[in-house]
Formats: sequence, C-alpha cells, structure tokens
Amino acid sequence: MGKFSKKMKQKYKETNKKSIAVYLILRLLVVISMIFQILMGNLQNAMMCILSLLLFTIPTIVTEKLKIGLPSLLEALIYLFIFSSTILGEINNFYGIIPFWDTLLHTLNGFLCAGIGFSLVDILNENSEKVSLSPIYVVIVAFCFSMTIGILWEFFEFTADNVFKTDMQKDRIVQNISSVELNPNEENVPIKINDIEKTQIYSKDGTITIIDNGYLDIGIIDTMKDLFVNFIGAVIFSIIGFLHIKNREKYKFTENFIPIKY
Repeated sequence: MGKFSKKMKQKYKETNKKSIAVYLILRLLVVISMIFQILMGNLQNAMMCILSLLLFTIPTIVTEKLKIGLPSLLEALIYLFIFSSTILGEINNFYGIIPFWDTLLHTLNGFLCAGIGFSLVDILNENSEKVSLSPIYVVIVAFCFSMTIGILWEFFEFTADNVFKTDMQKDRIVQNISSVELNPNEENVPIKINDIEKTQIYSKDGTITIIDNGYLDIGIIDTMKDLFVNFIGAVIFSIIGFLHIKNREKYKFTENFIPIKY
C-alpha cells in the first residue's frame, strides 16, 4: 500500500465522526417532516420522506459492505444534497421559490459524482502493481462517470413525471417555439412562432386552461440545463483531480472529496 493511501486511511478514521452530527440532525428533520406530511394527509410527500431516509443509508452501506471510507466533508455533502433535493426542493418547493436551487444542486452533483468516479479508478491505480493509468485517463473516467449518473437521474425524473404524474422536470414558459409538427405540408421544415402572448388548452371535458405570457415547455429546457451544469461540475473536479494526481501534496484539499479503500 502506498504512503498516500495510508495517510488517507488515517485521515478517514480521525474525521468520519464529524459527519455523524449532520446525519442525525437531518434524519431527525426528515422524520419530523414525514410525521407532519402524514398528519396533513399528503401521502406522496410522506413517501418522499421515506425515500430520503433510505437514501441516507447509502454512505453506511458503501462503507460497511464495500469497505470504502468516505471523508467527513464528502459524506456530509451527500447527506445535505439528499435533504436539499427531496425535503427542501420537492416538499418545500425550494425549486420554485429559489430560482437557482436546482442549478446549484445539479452542479454540486456533477462535482461530487466526478469525485466518486475519480476515486474508483485512483484506488485501482494506487493499489495495483499491474495497473498504471495516466492522469488524463483517470479524469476522463471520472468525467464520464459523473455524466452517466446525471443522465440516469434525468431518466428517473422523466419516468416519475410520466408514471406518477409528478413535475420533477420543471416546465417553463417560453415565448418562442419552432416545430415541424406545425408544418401544414408535413415537410421536415420547422415552423417558427415568435412572441407568444397566451396559450389556450382545450380538454375533452370542456375545461379550458389558459397559459399567460407564452407557451408551456414540458421539461426539455430543464433537462438540458441540468445536464449542462452537471457537465460544468464534472469538468471542475476533473481539472482539480488531474492537478491532484500531478502533485498530491500541493492539492491536498482534494482528499476531502475522494473516497478511499480500506
């Protein structure tokens, strides 16, 4: 085992207890929120709380089953990310109240997932005598791992919206659209509509839904924005990870985001 791995292992043992307080506080808040949602009769939000509690067990499972230690900062960020996306974002509507909330979380997700992907390859690189991967290869794998997780999450949001009729892929009001579906000649030439002021939707039951100030985009803008900021987060960590491999002592702070095998 290399000197770096031994130092990381010792650091994990000394600092992992710091994330326990964050875990206990957030878990308590989730339980309180779940009880409140049940009393209010909102079973969908109560299920979201249960999902959060299940997600909180992931770091423990990773540590105990896979023997991978999570630095306290990384573990605390994972707990905060889960709480911020489910309890604050979905149940308390932070996605709607705070415009940049969704962007912030997806950027952080890209950064953290790149760190996890980086560690998976770096652990192999550091602890195997037969494997010696170049720094650029390691960071490319980290970047691709992060983007894959981001895409899988968008698959999850799309499935939830279509099966359970949620709105995880947030809709947006747009004033300009272009679509070949509007072409009366059925040609593959998009028809453009600009400066849309109002849209009316007629349902079979006679209901008329009016959308003021434009047309309702059904999630594609939100999805692409999420993937783009995930890309930014992944690129940032990939650059930091590359510099870390080149000079581990100089970029020592990176260790706070890198899981270790013990």
